[in-house]
Amino acid sequence: MEFGLVGLWLATFLLLGLLARPLAAWLLPDLDHDAFAIPLGLAVVGVVGHLVGAVAFGWPALLAGLAVLVVAAYRLGGLVPFDRRRLAEVAAVFAGAFLFMVAVRSFEPAAASLPVAIGEKFLDFGLLRTLLRTPRLPPEDLWFAGEAVRYHYGGHMLAALLATLTGTPARYAYNLALAGFFATLVVAAYGLAGSIAERYAVSRRRAAAFGAFFVGLAGNLDTLARVVVWLLPSGAASWLATGLGYDPSVLQWHPTAFFYFDASRVFPIDPTVANSYKAATEFPLFAWLNGDLHAHMMSQPFMLLVAAVLLAYWRTDDPRRRLGLLLGALPPLVGFLGLVNIWSVPTAGGLVLLAVAFAPGRSLLDSVVEPRDRWFVEEGRRWVLAAAAAVVVLGLSVVWTLPYWLDVVLVGPGRTLALWGKWTGLGGLLIVNGAFLAVLGLYLVGGLAVASARPERGLAAWLGLLGASILLGAPAWGLVFPLAIGAWWLLRSRPRLPTDGAVGFELVLVLAGAGLLLLVELVTIKGDRFNTVFKYYAHIWLFWSVASGVALARLSTGWPGAAARVPLPAWGTVGRVLAAAVVVSTSLYGAFALPALAHNPGPAVAAEGPTLDATAFVDVSYPAEAPAIHWLDARPGRPVIVTAVPAGYWWRPARGDGSSAASSLTGLPTVLGWFHEAQYRGTGPYERRLQDVRTIYTGAPSSQRALLKRYDVSYVYVGPAERATFSRITVANLDAVTVARRWDQVTIYRVNQSAL
Repeated sequence: MEFGLVGLWLATFLLLGLLARPLAAWLLPDLDHDAFAIPLGLAVVGVVGHLVGAVAFGWPALLAGLAVLVVAAYRLGGLVPFDRRRLAEVAAVFAGAFLFMVAVRSFEPAAASLPVAIGEKFLDFGLLRTLLRTPRLPPEDLWFAGEAVRYHYGGHMLAALLATLTGTPARYAYNLALAGFFATLVVAAYGLAGSIAERYAVSRRRAAAFGAFFVGLAGNLDTLARVVVWLLPSGAASWLATGLGYDPSVLQWHPTAFFYFDASRVFPIDPTVANSYKAATEFPLFAWLNGDLHAHMMSQPFMLLVAAVLLAYWRTDDPRRRLGLLLGALPPLVGFLGLVNIWSVPTAGGLVLLAVAFAPGRSLLDSVVEPRDRWFVEEGRRWVLAAAAAVVVLGLSVVWTLPYWLDVVLVGPGRTLALWGKWTGLGGLLIVNGAFLAVLGLYLVGGLAVASARPERGLAAWLGLLGASILLGAPAWGLVFPLAIGAWWLLRSRPRLPTDGAVGFELVLVLAGAGLLLLVELVTIKGDRFNTVFKYYAHIWLFWSVASGVALARLSTGWPGAAARVPLPAWGTVGRVLAAAVVVSTSLYGAFALPALAHNPGPAVAAEGPTLDATAFVDVSYPAEAPAIHWLDARPGRPVIVTAVPAGYWWRPARGDGSSAASSLTGLPTVLGWFHEAQYRGTGPYERRLQDVRTIYTGAPSSQRALLKRYDVSYVYVGPAERATFSRITVANLDAVTVARRWDQVTIYRVNQSAL
């Protein structure tokens, strides 16, 4: 186990947060700014590093980002009081989350898409490795040599800068970066939930702890449902399984058959098609157990940082400060968020829209139009101006990261929105969202009891709509639409609520999550339904985790209590029982998954013991190719290689599927890699390169010479996958091609470009 590196990376994150603390305190003075220092420091390094990296990446980009933080700390440090207790609290939360994930990753550190480790680790590790080789941004595509990468690489770029700062090889930096992003997410959730709750008569730490728990440790209710089905008699079990939308195989499930992946694939993408592929409704604990260093994971702490800036906007009445937060602080953050995960940009825009529309006091835009007497005119004007603010923020965010949008996004194949409307079943919705719906539903009932003398009418309408929606086959509208309407109504009623019954920014997060869920039910990215559900359900979990943390903290202390216009007997008891039930039920996934991981470690860990080496599996599982891959990894620069094109996720050389391992594990660009390049660039360019790879290995000599020259190939890789793919390899017959190194099952040929 690499304890020295663990300590070095933990210290690096904490010192980066300490350096960014004055800037965080200046930007977010009314919040728990210490909790946002690390994500803000990382964001500054990422934004500046990307801009400077377009000229010179690596140390120049890193030093420029650090210099901005140093200057900010020097200029603002004297304005920030030093609260040792609060700083120690945040450091302890971060360190606990970091060390927890280090322990988890040490049992299965492999950056590989093994048959039991499904995911896109070869993409993620390859991007990290290629960024550590690249002299400037955007990096060259490791699976489409000679062209810029067409993927959101901001998180991998940040991981590469951290690896450069600590002098850590990619094989260790991969898992240490995973642990760092996880801890940054947990501490941001801790800070945001605590900051929202701090204005209420409730323990800040309790709300913060609940928020951090939901983000970092909770799972959905799939494991609970399976356990209940297992415990019930066969007749009742069959009825429950059918009602929840499970297929009959769940009746054979027992605790020893637990598989961590099941909880992430609950309901089908298309419920109208038999055996439709399951949608990805991931939650953070699953995602980090699975171990991809993926865009939707790395973007999450920065989404919460955007929410924190909007909370600061919410809390100030100073028009100049609001303008500064909206047009000064948010655009670079949202731009960086898009660089890390482009799917997050629309969500960030929607969050800006909601925060500006519902912000208390006079909006900075209210002076543009004279107030009107009619409420619906006032409401319409507010939403139009809020939408305009969101558009401006998004436009400025593109300016901050313009090289990325021009080089990576705008030249990609277009995708269009399409109506969906094939409603998700009630069972799937309850399994994935049931815990949050219970907490937030009860919270809204409490709010209605404060704001209305007849809350039972609203509750009856909700139940009636739910029944009708189930009968019509559209249960999401009955479950979630009332949640959105209730949040909207309470936010609009907020000025009339008593102080002890007040609600606030947590309902913006409730509304954002509800809006995303309903939008996914209505609209899809044409041809990419899987990602439509996958990316936005990750945001729903994020928003509802923080909102539920605040809600549970208040409910468990008896809110709204005396503030309610109608009696709520034993309300505090109800809240505490709900808190216990939700924590226990959502903890079951981790209670099964973590021991299962410890008892079934990866092949390298089983052979050598715990490690964070993401490539240690190569020597254990693929000894025939390991020496060749290590030799290629030691080549300086970015020499182009050519390998067989993989057919799928897995590295199965005997079947002709090498998963571009020689490229993915070294960061060296290959002529054509993974099949996802067809999605990134279109079928035509992909198919042309696929034919070119065949020609390089098996074509006529004149064509081989021309293609080796065109792609500037330095090495031709011939291993088990290449021999299984091509029955007759002739490229070695060229005079310009000689043996560079030979092993038992792999030969690497060197191409003399001047001799072609």
